[in-house]
Amino acid sequence: MTVFTLLLIVGMLLLNAILWFYPGLGADDGLGIAFALSEVMISLYTITIEMFPWWQTLGAILLSCIPLLALASGLNHLRRLFQGYARGEYFSSTAAMHLGKVGRDVVLWVGASFVCTPRLSAWVTMFAPPGERFLTISFTTADFVALFLAACISVIARVLLLVSVIDSKNSTFV
Repeated sequence: MTVFTLLLIVGMLLLNAILWFYPGLGADDGLGIAFALSEVMISLYTITIEMFPWWQTLGAILLSCIPLLALASGLNHLRRLFQGYARGEYFSSTAAMHLGKVGRDVVLWVGASFVCTPRLSAWVTMFAPPGERFLTISFTTADFVALFLAACISVIARVLLLVSVIDSKNSTFV
């Protein structure tokens, strides 16, 4: 799981950048590969990504990667949690800390997506003619689900912390 999680982190960041350089791979007409934030911007009917100057494409990649970096941080803590489990550290405060940071980073991911969406839409439509520029604000049911799961993960992390305290007290009695 640790290797898979690391591959997922690297893969999603690379794939996001690739989709900006090769939008034909996207969900509508290509391989069906897409990231929500990038796909919303790439699929806007007035935007031709291929016509962007290199710096505008690079800026779009950076803006769309900000939420993914928050998610990558959470996945990295999940990877560290799996590494601890591989060492037999099931009920430890370190495991609880990593799990809690997974929940926190999922909240940061949703928040960063909400903040970056209008900025990215303004960025990619900055050279569009008047009346064709966009300022997109997005908060979907998927965001609500992610926040609910983040809250559940945080509660489980608190329980795991309490269990680690009980486990350490029980190990002193043996």
